[in-house]
Amino acid sequence: MVEAVAVLGGYLLGSLPFGYWLPRLLRGEDIRERGSGNVGATNVFRVYGRWFGSAVALLDVAKGFAAALLGVWAGGPLVGVLAGAAAMVGHARPVFLRFEKGGKMVATAGGAFFALAPLAALCCVGVWIVVFLLTRYASLASVVTALALVGFVLLFGHDWPVVAFAVAGAGAIVLLHRHNLRRLAGGTEHRFELRRPRRA
Repeated sequence: MVEAVAVLGGYLLGSLPFGYWLPRLLRGEDIRERGSGNVGATNVFRVYGRWFGSAVALLDVAKGFAAALLGVWAGGPLVGVLAGAAAMVGHARPVFLRFEKGGKMVATAGGAFFALAPLAALCCVGVWIVVFLLTRYASLASVVTALALVGFVLLFGHDWPVVAFAVAGAGAIVLLHRHNLRRLAGGTEHRFELRRPRRA
């Protein structure tokens, strides 16, 4: 029973739509009507600048971390994996937005792995930063990092639930970025400029 509550709690934590709430609270605007329409940190960064985007990214990481840690506390690594996965599902389809499309789970997945495989997660942060700085494509950095995560959890000898979670999470992240990958192949993907955007 405690394990099931922890997994449900993970989903509810993942459902907290910080990328929607912060712009709504501080700017009175609906992020779903700006930029790509996505409620994830990348779109918030693109529309409102680095401070808003970084705050949302950190909050999304925190909710994934809290969900997986709750699961570990309730029933060990396997329940931690299930709670972390539930947080990712909640981020993608948040109950607080009536199950409408949410974010692409990258930051939330990162938070979950900081609880389950911290060294692998830390290495992935480095991968994301390097790929992003070299290319300025957040989508490419996210996909490469998701794939690298599988290699890192294998390299550091994690148990099968964590490895399976890494494989499944990487697959989900790649799937959610499929349109970005098509735009990358076609040369039409949005490339970031690391300066504050002008207000429309």
